[in-house]
Amino acid sequence: MSEELKSADIGLIQRIIPHRYPFLLVDKVVEIDGFKSAKGIKNVTMNEPHFQGHFPGQPIMPGVTIVEAMAQTSAVLVGVAMDLADKELLVYFMGLDKCKFRRMVVPGDVLEMKVATLRGKPGAKVWKFEGVATVEGELACEVEFTAMMDLPKE
Repeated sequence: MSEELKSADIGLIQRIIPHRYPFLLVDKVVEIDGFKSAKGIKNVTMNEPHFQGHFPGQPIMPGVTIVEAMAQTSAVLVGVAMDLADKELLVYFMGLDKCKFRRMVVPGDVLEMKVATLRGKPGAKVWKFEGVATVEGELACEVEFTAMMDLPKE
């Protein structure tokens, strides 16, 4: 890894993680600092399917999708750091801790998700991350989560 920060546009994201519409919840990942941290961006739009029922007349992004967006950001961080594009990386939740929601996220918001690695290294299956999601600098969600990386066989 070079010392410069890396990024992933939507094309690279789709080459790293298998998620697709309607469950691809990160539009780009910027400021990827090796295995340490990254920032994901999600442009929240009214045409997302969960807004049809959550809630009619008052669309609010479900908390679980905010947490999932942070997890996808973390998977992209690992995928970029380990050069896993086109290698069929799968990631599974193992646990959530200290999850708190502080602000509603609604269509028109730009969700910024900062994630940092608490535990994990190249070749490890189990990783732990902390994530903070904000809208215009205001805290929307904070969480720690553990995931299993189903790394491709070489």
